[in-house]
This record gives sequence, C-alpha cells and structure tokens, in this order.
Amino acid sequence: MPANLTPQYLKAEERFKQAKTDPEKLLALEEMLATIPKHKGTEKLQADIKHRISRLKIESLKKKGAHHRESDFFAVKEGAGQIVILGPPNTGKSQLLASLTSAHPEIAPYPYTTQKILPGMMPFENIQIQLVDTPAISAERFETELSSLIRNADAIVLVVDISSPDITRQIELVLSRLESVHIRLVDLPPANLDEGFAYKKTLLIANKADLDSGQESLDSLKKEWGSKFPIIAVSAIHGTNLEQLKQTIFELLNVIRVYTKTPGKEPDLNDPVILKRNSKLLDAAFEIHKDFAHKLKYARVWGKGKYSGQMIGKDDVLSDGDIVEFHA
Repeated sequence: MPANLTPQYLKAEERFKQAKTDPEKLLALEEMLATIPKHKGTEKLQADIKHRISRLKIESLKKKGAHHRESDFFAVKEGAGQIVILGPPNTGKSQLLASLTSAHPEIAPYPYTTQKILPGMMPFENIQIQLVDTPAISAERFETELSSLIRNADAIVLVVDISSPDITRQIELVLSRLESVHIRLVDLPPANLDEGFAYKKTLLIANKADLDSGQESLDSLKKEWGSKFPIIAVSAIHGTNLEQLKQTIFELLNVIRVYTKTPGKEPDLNDPVILKRNSKLLDAAFEIHKDFAHKLKYARVWGKGKYSGQMIGKDDVLSDGDIVEFHA
C-alpha cells in the first residue's frame, strides 16, 4: 500500500532534517507522527518515528541526569489506550483519577497539589485504559514539558468545576496555553489541518455535578461549549455518572475489542486484541504477528449482525466483540 504522505508531513520531515538540536528534532518528529496518514502502508514508518522519539527522550534524560524534570512528564503507554487528564486548578482531576483507578494521588483543597504526572489504570469491562493526571494549567502556571505527553496521547479529558463562576475563562485559558505549543483540543479534527498542529480528540468533563448549582451551570456549559466538545457531568467524589463516564472514555478511544479462537476450541474472552474502529481482518492478523498475517487465507467470525461462523476475507471490517477464528 502506498504511503501517500501529506504535505504537512513532508514539511515536518524537512524540519527534522534541518534540525540542529535534540529539542528541535523531537518537536519535528512529534509533528511527523501527528500528521502521518494512519494506515497499513505507513506502519513501518510510524514505528520508526516512534523509535526515534523514544531514543531522543532517553538520550536527553541521560544527558541531563535521571532526576531531570522531564522524567516527571513521561508515561509509557499501557492498556487499550492512554487518556491524559487536563484542567485548571481545583477542578477535581486527582479525585477523578483516584475514583476511576487504583492510583493514590495527593488530594488537597488548595491549588497545584499535583506537581508531576501520575498514571493509573481504569478497568472497563474486560480491558484496562490508562489515565494520566497532570499538573493544573492556569494563567500563572503551565508545564510546557507536558506537550509531548499530550501530543502522544490517544485522547484528552478536560476537567472543569461546574460550580465555578468563570468556567468559560478557564477553558479558554487552557485552550490558549495549548495553542502556544501547537496543540488544539477538538471533538473531531477539521478537514483542513493547520501545519504543525496536533489535534487531540477531547471529552469535556463537568465535575462536582452534585453541588446545588450543578444543573443550571451544566445547561449553560452545554449551550456555550456543546458544539465544540462532547460533555458529561460527574461527581468524582460521590461517584455520580462514573460508570457512564467509563463507557464514554472507551468510546472516545475509538477502538474495538476482537477475540481470537482456534478451531474446535472456545474463544479467550479475557484478552482481546485492541484495534482502531473500522479495522479489517488483515489489521487484526498483523496485530497478532506480521508473519501470521502474511500466511492468512481467511477467517470465520461470530458476532452481532453476522452469521455464526461466517467466512470473511482479509478486507472485511470487524466490529467490537467479534470472535475470529483465523485460518492460514
């Protein structure tokens, strides 16, 4: 499959070739990864870019010492996807992480309690999704080292305090701060992308919905921001709507779970293969092993809207929950 590289990618690649310093190279590589078309024809190139980014970060940490601040803003991806939690001070980001995962962040009623990132694993049905809490973003403070983490995340949740009288100003400030490092939070990326910008799919979480002013403030929030982001109201401390939030976060990742089985045996329903939505049978085979994919002839599938054991080909699209029996 041809790579069909975009003009934005080619310009970022040229900036990488011209870069003289490690930070310049890292920024260019991250732009390359953000703008490269995501399909089978670019898989090796994507892997190479990710390897270069990882190597640059490791080399940078070695040069500056293992305790350099940058190490406080890097999280290795785990689980079905990585969701970065952003927000202004005192919106309940850390409480949200504590309520959804087994992580134990410091929680206090004063601002800037979170000084570095903290990952935790959120269980959802039979998978785990990584959530990463981050230092608050405000007019006085923004850790620009977060930009790499945000760019590489699979999606973002932006947490606001529904009881705050200046929600709009806080959201606008967060968006402005991210704009300064060429990151834009969106519901869906626009048709025409600005060169050098990373567009991150975002869910807006209205926290502290248990307070008296919750519903009225939520209505105002949806009226002003509902056309820009999907919005869900929760109470992290009381657990209101957290189960619905888990489902929404899973949908935000835009992935599916596919289960494998061998002929004559029961499927393993505890360890699904995680794929992007609209992935084909061949994508699933490559996820298991590239050599296996090259030998693939056909498969049988069990799932919603399909005949039990229906034969499918390499280019057939899979759905969440499908059980696939591969034949090579």
